[in-house]
Amino acid sequence: MPKEEKITTEEAVDRYADMVYRLALSQMKNTADADDLFQEVFLRLVSHIQDLESWEHVKAWLIRVTINCAKKHFGQYWNRNVDYMEEPERVADEKGGYELPEEHPVRAAVQKLPPKYRLAIHLYYFEEKTVAEIARLTEQKETTVKSQMHRAREMLKDLIQEQ
Repeated sequence: MPKEEKITTEEAVDRYADMVYRLALSQMKNTADADDLFQEVFLRLVSHIQDLESWEHVKAWLIRVTINCAKKHFGQYWNRNVDYMEEPERVADEKGGYELPEEHPVRAAVQKLPPKYRLAIHLYYFEEKTVAEIARLTEQKETTVKSQMHRAREMLKDLIQEQ
């Protein structure tokens, strides 16, 4: 990226707010936590925006920070031991092809997956990341991501058949 083009927080929010919120919703158990996670990610962006060199770098950074903040959230004692009653609201994917109605059994089944499988499925199908990109973003080996994808698909198959 040429040095004269400056990346601003406002432009980053305009470009990537929907992506960050979808990812936050896919990881959190309720919309209030997803809202908090969304705010935390963009607050962190304010203090790190000067370190980011390109729009691809910003996007990857936002995904990584969202994942890390979600892990931190679930590592807290309260969040490990609370079972939420409400289902998170779903945000429609505007890219086409993967948009599912809220009551669609696949969408409900994805929300029932354990977090690491839900994350892999979300990044692959809804954010259209490759296995290599998911491995880099989640700091895992590609074979681990492939295994998670395989297991997630098997779980989804079982969950959908139960419904």
